[in-house]
Amino acid sequence: MPAQHNRTRAKERNNVLNRPEFMSLNQPVRSTHEGRSPVKKYSGQAGPPQQAPADTKDSAQLPEEDCMQLNPSFKGIAINSLLAIDICLSKRMGVCARSSSTWSSARPIVKLIGITGHGIPWIGGTMFCLTKSYTPAGQEVLLNLLMALILDILMGAGLQKLVKRRGPSEGTRGILDYVVMDVFAFPAAQASRAVLVTRFFLNHLVLAVPLRILMVIWAAVIGLSRIMIGRNHLTDVLCGFIIGYLQFNVVELLWLPSGTCQLLASAIPL
Repeated sequence: MPAQHNRTRAKERNNVLNRPEFMSLNQPVRSTHEGRSPVKKYSGQAGPPQQAPADTKDSAQLPEEDCMQLNPSFKGIAINSLLAIDICLSKRMGVCARSSSTWSSARPIVKLIGITGHGIPWIGGTMFCLTKSYTPAGQEVLLNLLMALILDILMGAGLQKLVKRRGPSEGTRGILDYVVMDVFAFPAAQASRAVLVTRFFLNHLVLAVPLRILMVIWAAVIGLSRIMIGRNHLTDVLCGFIIGYLQFNVVELLWLPSGTCQLLASAIPL
């Protein structure tokens, strides 16, 4: 008997499956129910079963913003591509954006051109002309122009506050920009104002053909100057043109008649 017991122990020692790296092959197969349940059962223990760690649940329920979208939509790809093209073209066209730019010497002239489309000079000039106008037709045109300029400033400031898009070149804003709330890039407020004023003059003033052409060129140069100094992107200016065009339609719908303008002119101490 002892000899047979020793042979059995030697046979088990020489068995390959008894090695540590093959011990998992000798384990009994667990059922699918036991493998899925997060609770471990301990035989011979009266204590409550321990639950699986909570990080396994957290890893299984990740928020959507932390997950990588391996199959983005065509709409998202198109929008991101257009934004990339817009940023690239705007930076290429910003030849006066910095002191190290190629046309940095022309930056003061380009900024001076941009001031001609600023809201403060236009509102101040309109109010000054209103004090010097004594005809009902002149007061009607000037009061409606003043209302259009105020509408443009409020709409531009509201959209800029809503979108909060920065320009290609982050420069310091001037005091006049903060007065008219022209802080962000989208939409280009001066571009919308230039189109609004151009359409207003072409429809309500009798101008010669050369002056009409100069007005259109002036509006286009205002938008181009905003891109050259790095204040606005190309799409900001284009959207500003569209908004200014639509604002004039709103002004035409809300046009104040001559009687109302006379009443307002007599009530406002100008």
